[in-house]
Amino acid sequence: MEKLDPRALTILSRLEQAGHQAVLVGGCVRDLLLGRHVHDYDIATSALPEQVCALFPHTVPTGLRHGTVTVLLDGGSYELTTFRTEGAYLDHRRPEAVQYVQDLSEDLSRRDFTINAMAMDRHGVVTDLFQGQADLQAGLIRCVGNPDLRFSEDALRMLRAVRFSAQLDFRIEARTLASAQVLAPTCAALSAERVRDEMEKALLSPHPEAIGQMMDLGLLAHLGLREHPELSPLSSVPPERLARWAMAKRLLPQLDLTALRLDKKAERLCEAAAALTDMDTLLACKQAIAEKGWEAARLAAVLNGQLPRMEEIAASGDCVTIPQLAVRGNELPGLSGPEVAQTLHRLLQHVLEHPEDNQKERLLALLKK
Repeated sequence: MEKLDPRALTILSRLEQAGHQAVLVGGCVRDLLLGRHVHDYDIATSALPEQVCALFPHTVPTGLRHGTVTVLLDGGSYELTTFRTEGAYLDHRRPEAVQYVQDLSEDLSRRDFTINAMAMDRHGVVTDLFQGQADLQAGLIRCVGNPDLRFSEDALRMLRAVRFSAQLDFRIEARTLASAQVLAPTCAALSAERVRDEMEKALLSPHPEAIGQMMDLGLLAHLGLREHPELSPLSSVPPERLARWAMAKRLLPQLDLTALRLDKKAERLCEAAAALTDMDTLLACKQAIAEKGWEAARLAAVLNGQLPRMEEIAASGDCVTIPQLAVRGNELPGLSGPEVAQTLHRLLQHVLEHPEDNQKERLLALLKK
């Protein structure tokens, strides 16, 4: 098991010394037990938010409505949430209200999956009320309690089930899977950003083709994503954000990156790279750079396995963009307006095939012909 973060241990100790119960919860416990690197340590405590703020000098009220305070300690940030139960979910995403409790078991029982519903104290003792450790051993994603209830409360949990399956190489338990298929239409109520984030985490996992399972279950039907081709080519590109999104766009032309709220630059690059499928020759790679720019062409080269050619072009110093031409627009005799841009484009097309001609005298001589 990975060693516990000393700053997290300090927080647990300080809370205990003040007479409160405090434990690590959720994904950090799961990852500690799996021997995976822990990115974030979440802490649940019997202390109320105002008591947490009184104990630690540097806090941020990140979610007071839901009992969450972020403690800043020695350069690290740690979310502390008071033990709670949750009221009715009115939008398939968030509870209408929360109620603080003093019983850890009540807090754990509201969580999504058994592997995320365990707690660990500062001595490494695990509280496991729902056989989470057994499911870790079995490689199983299973809801805490009734999956219909869990998914009705929060539709995002269905996407998370598939995402965890992809990240951990676990299978989804049969009843949990069947419930997701029935309740899939409720995903339409989720924000595009939440759906995008779960898709992206799946895309960056060891099994990016899992987005196909999201589609098969109907979780992305509201985005027009239903039937899909073979998605194994996703694994052929590096687990880089833009590379995986661009390959997804190539394989799924109906994928609407605007609807998913991808940032504008990422959307532009992915759209361009997805369309650049012909890069089998040095000239084709140069033309891709000339047409779409270096960033989009390099991304396309990642998808097409042509990075060495891109590096060859960069090292050669060959002219592949209009600013690299040896002649400027104001040096073209007798031309103005749109004619200038058209002529520079024609000259560039010539130079792409004949890089040795990128000399001012030769280019001007070409114009006379």
